[in-house]
Amino acid sequence: MSSRPRTSSSSYGALSAYGWDESYENAFIHLRSAGLVPARIARVDRGQVTAVTADGPVRATVAAAVSADPGFSACTGDWAALRPGAEPELVELLPRRTAIVRSSASRSSHGQVLAANIDTVVVTVSLAAPVIAARVERMLALAWESGALPVIVLTKADQAAGQADELRDTVAALAPGVDVLVTSSVTGAGLDTLPAVLTGTVVLLGPSGVGKSTLGNALLGTEQLATGEVRAQDGKGRHTTVHRELVPLPGGGVLIDTPGLRAVGLHDSEAGLQQVFPEIEELAEDCRFSDCGHTSEPGCAVSAAIAEGTLPERRLASYRKLLRENDWAASRSDARLRAERENNRKAITRHLRATYRFRDGRP
Repeated sequence: MSSRPRTSSSSYGALSAYGWDESYENAFIHLRSAGLVPARIARVDRGQVTAVTADGPVRATVAAAVSADPGFSACTGDWAALRPGAEPELVELLPRRTAIVRSSASRSSHGQVLAANIDTVVVTVSLAAPVIAARVERMLALAWESGALPVIVLTKADQAAGQADELRDTVAALAPGVDVLVTSSVTGAGLDTLPAVLTGTVVLLGPSGVGKSTLGNALLGTEQLATGEVRAQDGKGRHTTVHRELVPLPGGGVLIDTPGLRAVGLHDSEAGLQQVFPEIEELAEDCRFSDCGHTSEPGCAVSAAIAEGTLPERRLASYRKLLRENDWAASRSDARLRAERENNRKAITRHLRATYRFRDGRP
């Protein structure tokens, strides 16, 4: 393959449909000259990846040099450099523009990347079950922190007992600046307007049973994603989506369907929380003390707003809880980094001592 960069988007072949653009091409010049080819990771499983290249999809192994840190390992949506051949190998990941990162399921200090290089995060909320405000706020914090644009889609409006509009207003109050759409796969309501607010790489986010895969099939125009029944007693569904997988949308862009999330732990999401709770951040600027805890301090603008009824006490309680969780995750990450620096320092010291012993002729 020629090392000369291609400048026309039409010459990118299959990659242009998956989001490859001129800035990616420019960043790839030195890799292309080394005989590597660009690819977007569509799926990761069993130590291998399915990746889309300009010549079509391939299966590739992941080189040992690619980071084993869950926060930097290969993920659906990543752009990568592949070494072509009889057994293609992924040798490098391109820097991510955006990424959805949650605390790892193991509760370690590493973050787990759910999807990379996404443009729109669809937070799916089912109207067939009671809307849990705290869950919506948590998902939104994750979405905002990614750097992508969140959109809330309320599914199963046909099962909302005529309260869909009221529930939309309730959810909209939890999500300042976010589009909230009401849809039903049974009646088709809202599905025709949905593509207009979804751009680029779209990821579906939410717990099992909210209708992510059904919504994805509506966007794809085909029953490509597996769906399952939802238990009547608790509104929960089976994990019919077991892998994160990237597929092209017929109207342009690509879709990533994700497995249902039983738990979403925040990981370095302070900026996302500020986006979810802008009214509290704004009120806090008028508090008498810059480190106000919004409890019993004199001159607290947040407490005054609660007393006046302009700020729901539940919002402040949710904000505090998510901040504590985020601070805890940050402290664990800081402790890991300190330990890694100390281990590196000790390794360097051991190496220097061995060097001195060898130079001085000591055993």
